Amino acid sequence: MGFLTNIIVGAIVGWLASIIAKTNNQMGCLWNIVVGIVGAALGNWIASAVAHRPYVSSEFTLTGFLISLGGAVVLIFILRAIGILKRD
Repeated sequence: MGFLTNIIVGAIVGWLASIIAKTNNQMGCLWNIVVGIVGAALGNWIASAVAHRPYVSSEFTLTGFLISLGGAVVLIFILRAIGILKRD
């Protein structure tokens, strides 16, 4: 994926994760992008460790999107646990 595509998909993943974790009101566009991209990396790392194979792909797949979304939700819960984000 290109750089711009990663930012767009990261923003969508971060936004959906913030809705799922109920932190949408306190996260702006930049936070959504950061959480989406870092969460996608975290999700891919966890999935690779569990399945013993990499899930990183240059193509868009539903599995990759769901793994990225799951990683972003986990990241939001971690940020909430250390006090950076609060529940709405």
